[in-house]
Amino acid sequence: MGENDDSEIIEHHVEEEMEKKGTRSHAASSSSFPESVTPSDREGHSGTQSSHRLLAYSDALISIIATVMILPVAHTKMEDDEELRESFQLLLTTKIAVYLMTFLIVTVAWAAHIRLFQVIVRIDDCLALLNLACMMLITFLPYTFSLMATFPTNLLGILLFCGCVMVIGVIQSVIVLYAFSRPFLLNEQIQISENQTFYKHHILKVIMRVPLMCMFASIFSLIFLQLSYVLLAIVIFLPYISQSLKWCRSKAIGQVEETPDSMLFYTYLPNEPLSKDRVEAFSDGVYAIVATLLILDICEDNVPDPIVVQKQFGGSLIAALQVYGPEYLAYFGSFATVGLLWFVHHSLFLHVTKATRFMGLLNTFSLAFVGGLPLAYQLTHEFPHNSRNELEAIQISCVIIFFAGIFQLTIWVVALYNEHETLHPYVRYGGREHAFMLAKLALYPCVALGTFFLTCILSKFSAQIFHLMMITVPFAFLVLRLLVRVGLALLRLIFCPDRPDPRSIVEEEDETRVPFNALVT
Repeated sequence: MGENDDSEIIEHHVEEEMEKKGTRSHAASSSSFPESVTPSDREGHSGTQSSHRLLAYSDALISIIATVMILPVAHTKMEDDEELRESFQLLLTTKIAVYLMTFLIVTVAWAAHIRLFQVIVRIDDCLALLNLACMMLITFLPYTFSLMATFPTNLLGILLFCGCVMVIGVIQSVIVLYAFSRPFLLNEQIQISENQTFYKHHILKVIMRVPLMCMFASIFSLIFLQLSYVLLAIVIFLPYISQSLKWCRSKAIGQVEETPDSMLFYTYLPNEPLSKDRVEAFSDGVYAIVATLLILDICEDNVPDPIVVQKQFGGSLIAALQVYGPEYLAYFGSFATVGLLWFVHHSLFLHVTKATRFMGLLNTFSLAFVGGLPLAYQLTHEFPHNSRNELEAIQISCVIIFFAGIFQLTIWVVALYNEHETLHPYVRYGGREHAFMLAKLALYPCVALGTFFLTCILSKFSAQIFHLMMITVPFAFLVLRLLVRVGLALLRLIFCPDRPDPRSIVEEEDETRVPFNALVT
């Protein structure tokens, strides 16, 4: 069945459930509990609490685990006479591949955690302890990936990973069963439903898909190891593969009638809503951790030894610190880049009213490249000035910054395509705020791409060009609104010279603006 049909079924089902709620007896409506809640459940309700703090703790923990995996990559030492291109290829096939896979798998676990606690809105002591057990296993996943990278032909790493995921699935299933045994822990839509059994079975079926995939991966690892890695990669894109197969089935054999009790969550639809607050919290955690990781190298490697200061610099600490000038410059530039990418992300989600699963996937890719910025920082000051290694390190940094920014821009494009559902009216297609937001999102990708090509042409000045980019971009953000206004005025003067100033015209109602998706169609 198509995506629109699913939405209609969901809306129809919710309306029916709300009507049923309105027809309940006056005695039940005067209580804060639905009719299905027993007196013993009401007594247990007094021991529950909101899940907000548990979710904040989980988001912080998962964001740390997803981000710190860049440290083994960033701290890989390379000799000055070693070709960076060969070293980077080696890293790409091992540590960088492991970092990206770890980051994506951990964020898949985080997205599943979001969806689970969109169904469960209150917790008690038992649920809190079960969640801690789940978090403990999620934090263990990076170690299993490290084993897989260090010993790629050994089965132990992949077996440990698959075992952890299967146990996580079992714990999440126990959480679901426990929550449905105490309906007051669930969201209101499920509490008022007379089909709680269907909801429970549907959620359990979706939760167990990933553990089952990992079980097959562990079995195939005993036969054909490479196939097991393919199955693990499929886990990341399982929702989209499932939806594509569903679409192909509907085209081949026609629409299959489904139960009218389809859920708003656990639908595997790309436009399934995710908690916007949790997406922002997880993203903020990644940006904060990346910004903090940058200073660790300064504290570890750029504090001179007192004996060296006394012997080589005559006791002058200032003279000793001057040796580390390029490292300080790289640190401040990298921190400014992380901070401004966060600022753009913050501005983007100020205008977003609803985050979807597909937007969450794009956000994950952006954060994965943001997590690679400590590697970019490490490379930009690792090699001698004007060496080939320095040039390639700078180009790698430009590529990382470009992809971190371009995925943010893609989130904006996806939000525009469904602007009436995902964006505030004042930033929809055609408004001045839309142009300003587009300029913010396009600044870093354009500057990184331009810097990359300039360093290819003027390779002798690659370091100067890169540092100039680091310095000028923050100032560009300060005057960006003015530049956008000047640019719009020039375009209006060139292409529409007879058109009156829009400030003299009363703006039309929001619904009369031309939607972005109308232009596409």
